[in-house]
Amino acid sequence: MGNRGMEELIPLVNKLQDAFSAIGQNANLDLPQIAVVGGQSAGKSSVLENFVGKDFLPRGSGIVTRRPLVLQLINCPTEYAEFLHCKGKKFTDFDEVRQEIEGETDRITGQNKGISPVPINLRVYSPNVLNLTLVDLPGMTKVPVGDQPADIESQIRDMIMQFVTKENCLLLAVSPANSDLANSDALKIAKEVDPQGLRTIGVITKLDLMDEGTDAREILENKLLPLRRGYIGVVNRSQKDIDGKKDITAAIAAERKFFLTHPSYRHLAERMGTPYLQKVLNQQLTNHIRDTLPGLRNKLQSQLLSIEKEVEEYKNFRPDDPSRKTKALLQMVQQFAVDFEKRIEGSGDQIDTYELSGGARINRIFHERFPFELVKMEFDEKELRKEISYAIKNIHGIRTGLFTPDMAFETIVKRQIAKIKEPCQKCVDLVISELVNTVRQCTKKLAQYPMLREEMERIVTQHIRDRESRTKNQVMLLIDIELAYMNTNHEDFIGFANAQQRSSQMSKKKAAGNQVIRKGWLTINNIGIMKGGAKEYWFVLTAETLSWYKDDEEKEKKYMLPVDNLKLRDIEKSFMSSKHIFALFNTEQRNVYKDYRQLELACETQDELDSWKASFLRAGVYPERITQSEASEENGSDSFMHSMDPQLERQVETIRNLVDSYMAIVNKTVRDLMPKTIMHLMINNTKEFIHAELLAQLYSCGDQNTLMEESAEQAQHRDEMLRMYHALKEALHIIGDISTTTVSTALPPPVDDSWLQVQGGPSGRRSPMSSPTPQRRAPPGPPRPGGRTAPGPPAAGAPPVPSRPGASPDPFSGPPPQVPSRPNRAPPGVPRISISDQ
Repeated sequence: MGNRGMEELIPLVNKLQDAFSAIGQNANLDLPQIAVVGGQSAGKSSVLENFVGKDFLPRGSGIVTRRPLVLQLINCPTEYAEFLHCKGKKFTDFDEVRQEIEGETDRITGQNKGISPVPINLRVYSPNVLNLTLVDLPGMTKVPVGDQPADIESQIRDMIMQFVTKENCLLLAVSPANSDLANSDALKIAKEVDPQGLRTIGVITKLDLMDEGTDAREILENKLLPLRRGYIGVVNRSQKDIDGKKDITAAIAAERKFFLTHPSYRHLAERMGTPYLQKVLNQQLTNHIRDTLPGLRNKLQSQLLSIEKEVEEYKNFRPDDPSRKTKALLQMVQQFAVDFEKRIEGSGDQIDTYELSGGARINRIFHERFPFELVKMEFDEKELRKEISYAIKNIHGIRTGLFTPDMAFETIVKRQIAKIKEPCQKCVDLVISELVNTVRQCTKKLAQYPMLREEMERIVTQHIRDRESRTKNQVMLLIDIELAYMNTNHEDFIGFANAQQRSSQMSKKKAAGNQVIRKGWLTINNIGIMKGGAKEYWFVLTAETLSWYKDDEEKEKKYMLPVDNLKLRDIEKSFMSSKHIFALFNTEQRNVYKDYRQLELACETQDELDSWKASFLRAGVYPERITQSEASEENGSDSFMHSMDPQLERQVETIRNLVDSYMAIVNKTVRDLMPKTIMHLMINNTKEFIHAELLAQLYSCGDQNTLMEESAEQAQHRDEMLRMYHALKEALHIIGDISTTTVSTALPPPVDDSWLQVQGGPSGRRSPMSSPTPQRRAPPGPPRPGGRTAPGPPAAGAPPVPSRPGASPDPFSGPPPQVPSRPNRAPPGVPRISISDQ
């Protein structure tokens, strides 16, 4: 093979396979291996048993191999087996190995003939094996048996594909000689995943079970459906031999005798049989590993880089160091304080690009949600006018008043200010919810210390809850201060003289230019299926109109809707939809859009919905509010509003304008003071508490050793990461030592593999027209002793390429022979059904 480094390649890949299987990451790294594929009972498992020289695989009729078996053969003076799932336990009795495979299979798949893609890793040490890694896969089946699912065929196929589609996987395509090769499941898979034939090695089993007068000579000579790496024939033990406990050593001797004495195969005897197959596989796998080394090295290096940062923290970990826990506690508290501040203040290296978090969400509460809630409480025109008219009438009492009473203004304003308490409290609740959520996000980094995480969350959340009552009291105090005194001398207050001109001024102010307030995608939700169904458009909201376009280039306008007399109402989410919906409707009961009474618009998220509502507020589109009294009034129970006298109407209008002006001042003040109050009493106070008192509170709550107990998951994760890190380092080190100029056997020259590349698949018929027989030389003589050269039908003059020193030359070199016609022999009979998994 050249140098010792190449001999170590297969054990190295075995080590990698174990390391990555244990960590559950073997799927990420495409390790070189040989997958054994073929139909059910084609003899795959028997071939593997012959390699080991022991009976150790489950046997029976139907599907026996129900999980992939990763079999690692290691040349070693002593003979024993080990399972990856039974670390440290050595099996010297191979009957126990079989029982363990059956038990482990049933543990995952149950006893109902089901299958699972989770591999069983078995390592066999023996002086009789060559270093080799094979994956025994379940046989292809067509019909479900027992409790198997109806799609068992596609399940097995998908599982096989997981292995064989990887470029670093060689295919050992096992086909029985007593059925037509053109119908071979193994070659069908090989044709699909390896059309160039670079990775496929053919194995023909059951040569001794062929009908009298037929043989597989043309297949083994690589003339019928040729493969670049050729075919090797083997003879496994029959079910009778197995039941009679025939020794595998004796079986291999019988196999050797079969090839030497059979007239059709004796010229090929040196290149047939299990020992030769094992040698070829060892050589081909080693060569294959060598060829894939550069790619493997790159993958290992990229994996190493990806975990290096995390492993750096674990390298100096000393569980018995008494100062470690104290140091870790200080670091964790410090880290938590920094993370909390960054999330609130908005700076930070790890900025979330998928959703708003921390400070950004609180900002939205202050400047979108809270103003929206205020307006929702404030603007209910009909209700307000009714209250004003009742107040004026009740103040005048039995007399008919000549002047507009001041007390009516004061009474109505106080009622309106009192209504602000609810949205203010709601604002505090929303901010608290966000703060608690931010604390949880920040403690995620403490997952390795579950007790510390729990305690830290409890202390900070408790502090936030303690501040809640203080903040709410202060907010209520702000509202009470507003209620205590009506400052009608305020510079922004319009005063009695200007109150009557207010309505005309407001209408002028409304037309303050067609300024764009918001743009974005919305779905029109209530268009019927016949008219195209719900569709997404690009909406542009200005101070006067709502327009929508086909897309955000704003070239093709679909419709323009004036926002005058529009109001907004929420619509409940439907059972089938995850979208958040609101509707625009006309207060004068007119159609809003074409023949629709309301226009239903849908957003993807609640945040988007809140943002659009706040934008509509700026455009003067306010939310609807229906009360019980209003509903009863509409039913005609109170016709007072419709029969108001002109003088009362003027007084109501005057008070209405005064209230409007004064409430604008109050709202402006509250909108300004609320964020400041919450920031001071709640958010800044919590930040100070985390910096100044959190550590002291943690120290006072009990034993630090208990607090800093590491989670079992974290300890396991650290060990796994370190193991993986060292496995990767070692692998790169060994790969680095291997000379890339190592002498190894070249891949055999190409053959006529057009049958592999034709999409239609190999046909069952082979006529002389489609497969001309090549010019053949005189029949070969008997095999020469010594096995140094392999006589046989030499290919057109090309010398055989040497393999390793002392090994037989590659039997399948030479230019590609044409696909021959089948010779004039009796056709093979109906394939016999064998109950053994041979």
